[in-house]
Amino acid sequence: MASKEQTLQALEETGVIAVIRADKAEDLVSVGRALRQGGVKFIEITMTVPGALAVIEEATAALKSEDVYIGAGTVLDAETARQAMLAGANYIVSPVFRPDVVSVCKRYAVPAMPGAMTPTEVLDAWEAGADVVKIFPAGVGGPQFFKDLKGPFPHIKIMPTGGVNKITAREFIKAGACAVGVGGELVGKPLIAAKDFAAITRNALDFMAIVQEAKRKLP
Repeated sequence: MASKEQTLQALEETGVIAVIRADKAEDLVSVGRALRQGGVKFIEITMTVPGALAVIEEATAALKSEDVYIGAGTVLDAETARQAMLAGANYIVSPVFRPDVVSVCKRYAVPAMPGAMTPTEVLDAWEAGADVVKIFPAGVGGPQFFKDLKGPFPHIKIMPTGGVNKITAREFIKAGACAVGVGGELVGKPLIAAKDFAAITRNALDFMAIVQEAKRKLP
């Protein structure tokens, strides 16, 4: 498994996390391969997926030779975070900030990406030891909110999830996001259900091109 430092560096370089929410666990390894073929190395499997821990374990084993970083998403407590780590998760993502989740990530040197919305929550999460603060739901404030946050918090790494599409992804990066978390616009449930892996790969290629171009144009 990659070290914490390697994982965070790769995230900064690539800039896209695919957030997978699915009603069934089957085919998620194939989804992971399709995403990787499109250049997306970071795949977040949410704990709302049936049998999520087993899926994380299977995906980690199947994709370990393909430079893929499998994370656990929608983690709401420290016990689940630890179980996800034992299943092979490279990083832990949450829609909320829970100090005990960040603490267990620090204890085992696994990147913590807790959720926050207000400036107070963002600072609390960062000071508790978050490696990246996930702004959720990012669609509420949009890229302008990110620009506003980076004013007082230039040192805090922030990432949007929710409201990220092929138009806003570029603007979020320009506004200071270190990466973007993309769900339905990249790997929606209909594509998974239809087993349209080619479309998922095309979406991944598009998002990677958009984000990489935006990163190159940063001052």
